[in-house]
Amino acid sequence: MLAAARHSAIIAEVQRERIVRVADLARMLGVSLMTVRRDIDALDAAGAVEKIHGGAKLPGGASTHEPGFELKVTQLQEEKAAIAQEAAAQVREGMAVGLSAGTTTWALARLLYAGPRITVVTNSVRIADVFHQGSSPSAVILTGGERTPSDALVGPLATSALKQLHLDVLFLGVHGVDAHAGFTTPNVLEAETDRAFMAAARRVVVLADHTKWGTSGISTIAGLEEADELISDEGLPGEARRILRERVGRLRLVPAGSSVAAAEAG
Repeated sequence: MLAAARHSAIIAEVQRERIVRVADLARMLGVSLMTVRRDIDALDAAGAVEKIHGGAKLPGGASTHEPGFELKVTQLQEEKAAIAQEAAAQVREGMAVGLSAGTTTWALARLLYAGPRITVVTNSVRIADVFHQGSSPSAVILTGGERTPSDALVGPLATSALKQLHLDVLFLGVHGVDAHAGFTTPNVLEAETDRAFMAAARRVVVLADHTKWGTSGISTIAGLEEADELISDEGLPGEARRILRERVGRLRLVPAGSSVAAAEAG
């Protein structure tokens, strides 16, 4: 196979899977590991893929780039709605429920607005507003803190407040999910606040659509092994599914637009 054909095949595979290993590409193309590494070097130099340890991934944005809430809420709405519906089924009357800031957790808040009666702890003004409009039966505790572009309240005030609380479950939104970096955010203070959220919770359920795979923010919130469960959608690439089954407590996949989940033991 000519180099140009290999390069096209590698780019197509990276676009499909988001992250691929050198060994898998070598088997797929029927060439040596060294040939694949040279191809990845050339594609990385051209900006077509991003070289990582043992493979390649889609070129990522800046590690500190943080899109605003208004932009993110318009993206992947069906996937986020399906993930939120699956998460909502785990909430019971009387629970203390943590909702970190994010558009998927905001979608979950909209489902929980009408009940059951719970106590919501959040560092998101947007999520607090969902429950404060109208006649939700639930109580809301909003942490203080410095506001980020994605409308999260972060920093020492938020962290201090969370250290005093005990949650039955935390639904954690993240900026990125990566095999090496774990769950990440582009904001260092948000990572610290999210770690305080996790420490306060008996169970941690990460909500992340398939586009979060292979994305790394500047700061790691937690390793993959620290999540009791991850709920994503069926667009999640095959390699991601393999890694997450091995390392997350439980991987649960939902088809977009449906409340039916495909549960997979980790």
